[in-house]
Amino acid sequence: MSIARSVRVMGILNVTPDSFSDGGSFFDQQTAVEQAQLLIEQGADIIDVGGESTRPYAETVDTVDELARVIPVIAAIRAYCTNSEYPHVSISIDTSKAEVARQALATGADIINDVSALRNDPEMLEVVRQSSAELIIMHMQGTPGTMQKNPCYEDVVKEVLEFFRQRLKVLSDAGIEPDRIIIDPGIGFGKNLSHNLQLIKHIEQLSELGHPVLLGHSRKRFLGDITGIGAAERDGVSSVVSALCLDKQVSIFRVHDVAATKAALQVAMAIYQADQHD
Repeated sequence: MSIARSVRVMGILNVTPDSFSDGGSFFDQQTAVEQAQLLIEQGADIIDVGGESTRPYAETVDTVDELARVIPVIAAIRAYCTNSEYPHVSISIDTSKAEVARQALATGADIINDVSALRNDPEMLEVVRQSSAELIIMHMQGTPGTMQKNPCYEDVVKEVLEFFRQRLKVLSDAGIEPDRIIIDPGIGFGKNLSHNLQLIKHIEQLSELGHPVLLGHSRKRFLGDITGIGAAERDGVSSVVSALCLDKQVSIFRVHDVAATKAALQVAMAIYQADQHD
């Protein structure tokens, strides 16, 4: 078994009042920056800053409010990383709005994380094309407001693969370099328990498309469906999933608890590599 690739841990920073597991916890700018610093000190390679909740049935946030939430936080995180021992840490802006992405990149973000895969805002494609940022595109059936009403697939893995083939062609036709693109199957975004488990079990199939794969499973509802554990207490089982997926060609783990995830991945790596040290 070989895991000869770079694995990054992305720490989640929700600057929102209504995210599903930590809504309001980091809505204050100072608290948000302190949380980002903690995640970085715990070993986060990327901080993913989001100013609009994408939980099921979430309402949209207007551009002005979203900018007011995320831009000062991104500026403070970038200043902290630049003036500390963490200049290598990347900042991701979790948004589907072109203007938010544009201003975030100008402020110091390095990655655009668009849950709509550039389908929500027609100007987003041009923002990406004019930048050198990495781009994360995610699969979602429906919208945050509708996605969990009755998700339905004949073969969820095949349909998610086909979705990415189509979106990757759009990006290629627009001149977006393929080495900038990361794909995210969208665990919990228009999927039920069975769909989520199938995607995670077969997630290595996504790597056949030739792009890094991001897994965003942390604290998701399917973990509660299995265990009965509340959202805020799911970091342990989230880390179990991360460890189990280390040999499934996942390149980025998007999580709330960076320290637990890093430890779980270290243990998994030691087990996978045990025979190599004989």
